[in-house]
Amino acid sequence: MARILIIDDEKSIRRTLREILEYENFKVEEAADGLEGLTLVQKEKFDIILCDIKMPKMDGMEALDKFMEANVDAPIIMISGHGNIETAVEAVKKGAYDFIQKPLDLNRLLVTIRNALDKSNLVSETKTLRKKISKTFEMIGESSVIKEIKDMIERVAPTDARVLITGENGTGKELVARWLHEKSNRCGAALVEVNCAAIPSELIESELFGHEKGAFTSAVAQRKGKFELAEGGTIFLDEIGDMSLAAQAKVLRALQENKITRVGGDKEIKVNVRVIAATNKDLKKEILKGNFREDLYHRLGVILVHVPSLNERTEDIPILAEYFLAKICEEHSMPLKSISKEAIKELQKIKWSGNIREFRNVIERLIILCDKSISDKDVTTYSKPKV
Repeated sequence: MARILIIDDEKSIRRTLREILEYENFKVEEAADGLEGLTLVQKEKFDIILCDIKMPKMDGMEALDKFMEANVDAPIIMISGHGNIETAVEAVKKGAYDFIQKPLDLNRLLVTIRNALDKSNLVSETKTLRKKISKTFEMIGESSVIKEIKDMIERVAPTDARVLITGENGTGKELVARWLHEKSNRCGAALVEVNCAAIPSELIESELFGHEKGAFTSAVAQRKGKFELAEGGTIFLDEIGDMSLAAQAKVLRALQENKITRVGGDKEIKVNVRVIAATNKDLKKEILKGNFREDLYHRLGVILVHVPSLNERTEDIPILAEYFLAKICEEHSMPLKSISKEAIKELQKIKWSGNIREFRNVIERLIILCDKSISDKDVTTYSKPKV
């Protein structure tokens, strides 16, 4: 049941609104002025606030300012018998959901309340979803190297600086890219991922920059590329060390001029994207071999972030084990299993060639094959898959 707060100095107005709203199955609270309303909002949570403008002690516009300063989530509907267009515009600019003049059109008021609730529910669901996504891509670890990466993300994310992420397979380079996007000013737009190693060299240009109809045999329609799809957001070029030299040249041009040209087209298209790249290769060695452009390396590597292997941060293994135990048991709808200190020590002895990806697989195997508590013997028995 939605809770509505009515702030109005006229008792008859409050009583009438209460009767109508309670008849519509809303729970209603009242306040006789802005100050009393502010006190209630600080103590309790409301789904909608109806606020008069002309009131003693603290008027509605001042109360609205206070609500905005306090980051009140509830939509605020301003009501007044003394309002005009200028007042309505000012109220909405300050953050009010809507403005309704007295005498109140009750049908309009009810429609406005329901629309405001729908919007509020949508915002709440979006926040919940964002939290779930954030947890899915959480960076786990308290080692000094992980703390340095987290600090770097906090510093770099709000800028538009290009970032080159290096590290072995399975270390979590994608996680760093996602957090850079989530904490940036571009988080409201898309993060578009491109796995450069998974796309054939003859198709990578079309994938990145799109193509015009008839550009090649299978181009039966115009198609936007990843750069255009990432407009206003971030493009993540994973395994960029595997990109062909021809595609590298076009990416370099896109970075230099913020323009692209679709395959088979001659029209230049402006793009506004932040570029984050990642690789498991030593690009300086690839440059010496002639496999990677040095000018592109310098364009991409404004900020360099190296993600350490799991073997370089074994002190994080106890935290990672507990995290994956809880996560995987929940995914499999199984009771939470425990792991002994001796088992943790055995996990720390293992050389993790597949890093976090391999570690997660081992924990999942242990959860499925072991009893309630995972022992050191279980780790030595099941840490490597049986052939």
